[in-house]
Amino acid sequence: MIYIHIPFCKQACHYCDFHFSTSLQYKTEMVNALLREIELRSPYLEDRKVESIYFGGGTPSLLETDEISRIIDAVAKQFDISDHAEITLEANPDDLNAAKVNALRSTPVNRFSIGVQSFFEEDLKWMNRAHTQQEASAAIMRVQDAGFENITCDLIYGYPLLTDEKWRYNMQQLIDFAIPHISSYSMTVEAKTALDHFIKKGMSPAIDSDQAADQMNLLIETLKSAGYEQYEISNFAKNGLYARHNTNYWKSKHYLGIGPSAHSFNGHSRSWNIANNAKYIGSIQTNQLPLEIEHLSVRDQINECIMTSLRTMWGLDLEQLEKNFDYSVKSKIIEDAAPFLEQQQLILDDNKLRLTDSGKLMADHIMSELFIIEN
Repeated sequence: MIYIHIPFCKQACHYCDFHFSTSLQYKTEMVNALLREIELRSPYLEDRKVESIYFGGGTPSLLETDEISRIIDAVAKQFDISDHAEITLEANPDDLNAAKVNALRSTPVNRFSIGVQSFFEEDLKWMNRAHTQQEASAAIMRVQDAGFENITCDLIYGYPLLTDEKWRYNMQQLIDFAIPHISSYSMTVEAKTALDHFIKKGMSPAIDSDQAADQMNLLIETLKSAGYEQYEISNFAKNGLYARHNTNYWKSKHYLGIGPSAHSFNGHSRSWNIANNAKYIGSIQTNQLPLEIEHLSVRDQINECIMTSLRTMWGLDLEQLEKNFDYSVKSKIIEDAAPFLEQQQLILDDNKLRLTDSGKLMADHIMSELFIIEN
């Protein structure tokens, strides 16, 4: 699978710490650099078939449709793309006007990830989102009317303006639109973001962890009742329409990241490009890959598997873990899992560990307690 990072946005959301620029001055040079990096990285996946291409960012919907097609064509030239590959474009609602959606029908894009976040105007302004509530609803209907069925929408919960009543309304809107896949994340305060500054200066209330936990429970309860399957902590799907790209992340499949700040993983090492547009472009123009590499020990690889697999409904397969890494860890993990099994935050069934709904509320803590520490 291949991830393409498009590092441009119209404006900065107050909570976002992803790499992007609000200047489009060097967009053409960036696209050309992405095309060249695809060539330079062609050996990375070792002839594995590409099952998914994901345009993330930033705001990929700022690209022209011919730029999107050129990038996909470049991938097709260097890699073997599956006939039924999932090709996702992250999009802000304000970019999905009638002309853009109609033009996208001529590209291989077959899945949209629409960043709705909220259907309340005051909440969108508080987040400094570029779109309005009306644009969010119109974008969804426009994409559906154009014949695109594989759609996911994002919602955020756990922030000061979001009452439980508003939260229920946001979820119900997507249910009523018959959106087959919903991704939902708790608001987090990342260092050096505008939100971090506002909270430290007393200009915004701090994030309430109890509110976030309650609204996560509401999320699980509401979407399950509406027929969605929670196949990963933050992701819900109807009719088995799991996000193929993200599912492969959680199953530790190899992936290649293209673009500034993009990460790659090949089973035994992790690499990431420099998070600087000018330096990225300059390096690629001299045929130099601007990346750092971290080689993973067996212990690191096991811990990575624990962290990703426990997030999913498939859980952590202890027998498969030992088989894959030729490393006896099953008894140690079960021993460390005992307190969480007793508190019904984990369940062990057929040698697979899974988080319960209550366990999902403290997933990071549980995973860290199961990590292998000794060399």
